[in-house]
Amino acid sequence: ASRAASAVPTKPTEMPSSSSSSNGAASGRSFSGEADVEGETKTRFSGGGRPLPASGPGARAVIRIAASMPRRDPNPTASLAQILFEQGFGTRREVAGLLERGAVCVAGRVVSDGLERFATGGLSVVVDGMPWPVHERAVVMLHKPAGYECSAKPGAWPSVLSLLPAPLLRRGVQPVGRLDQDTTGLLLLTDDGTLLHRLTSPRWHVPKIYRVQTARPVDEAQVQALRAGVVLRDDPKPAVATRAEVTGPMALELVLTEGRYHQVKRMLAAVGNHVESLHRHAIGALELPTNLAPGQWRWVPAEAVDTFVARMGPARPDA
Repeated sequence: ASRAASAVPTKPTEMPSSSSSSNGAASGRSFSGEADVEGETKTRFSGGGRPLPASGPGARAVIRIAASMPRRDPNPTASLAQILFEQGFGTRREVAGLLERGAVCVAGRVVSDGLERFATGGLSVVVDGMPWPVHERAVVMLHKPAGYECSAKPGAWPSVLSLLPAPLLRRGVQPVGRLDQDTTGLLLLTDDGTLLHRLTSPRWHVPKIYRVQTARPVDEAQVQALRAGVVLRDDPKPAVATRAEVTGPMALELVLTEGRYHQVKRMLAAVGNHVESLHRHAIGALELPTNLAPGQWRWVPAEAVDTFVARMGPARPDA
C-alpha cells in the first residue's frame, strides 16, 4: 500500500524531451522562421549552424524538407497497457491481469481494453483504488524519518525504498545522495539517470540546507571557522560551509555544496562541538513542505524540476 501523502497533486504538464523537441530531431538539424510556400520566403531558415538561402530554389527545397520532417505530437498517445507497464504496474502479463479484472479506471470509467489509447499529457489513472498521475520521468521527494538507510541493500536499518509504493520501485528509483540513518529531512529519488548524476556530481555544487541541533552552545569562533573551512582527517581540502548562521543557543543552519561522508557531523566535531540532531531542509530551491509528514512522499512537479535544474547553471571545473 502506498505511503504517499493523502492528497495526490495534479499531474503537471511534462516538458518535451530534448531528443524530440524540434521538427528536425530525426536528422539532428533544426529549422526556424516562417516562409511562404509559394516561394516568397519571409524569414530565412537556418540549420546546422550556417545560413540557408532566403529565396529561390534553395529556399523552396528547405521548405519542402522542413515540411516533410516528422513533427512531435504535443500530446502523444499510447495504449493503456503500455502506459501501465511503463509506470511500473508490473510485467505485461501482470498488466493484462489488472485490466481483465477491472482494476483500472480512467476518468471514472473502468477500462479493460489494453489497446485503447490515451493522451499521456496530464493523464491520471486509478489502479486498485490508488490514484496515479502519469509521469514520463519519476522524481519524488520523501520526508525521511530517522531509522532508515538510503540504500537498496540496507544493513541494520530498513531501506527508505520500503516507504515507497511498488510501481516506483519497479521503475528503479534511486536516492539522490544519502542521509545517515539518524538524519531526517528532504530526500529526492528519481529514475532519471542523467538527473541523478547531475544532482550528485560535485561539479555542480548544488546547495543543501541543514538544520543542526548541537550538544554545546555555538559561539562566533565556531561559526567563523565553519565559514572559513575546516580540514577533516581524511582530506586535506578544507570543508567549507557557504553559509553558517546561529538560529538558537544550540542551533545552527548550514549550507553545504559538497556531500562528503558524515560531513556536517565531522565539521562540527572539528570546531569543538557535537551534532545532537541533523535535518536537511532543502536541496537547491526545493524545500521540504511543512505538510509532508515523516515517512510520506510526494511527486515533484516537472516544472519545478526544470526550474531547479536551470538555476544550477553550468558545471564548475574545480571539483
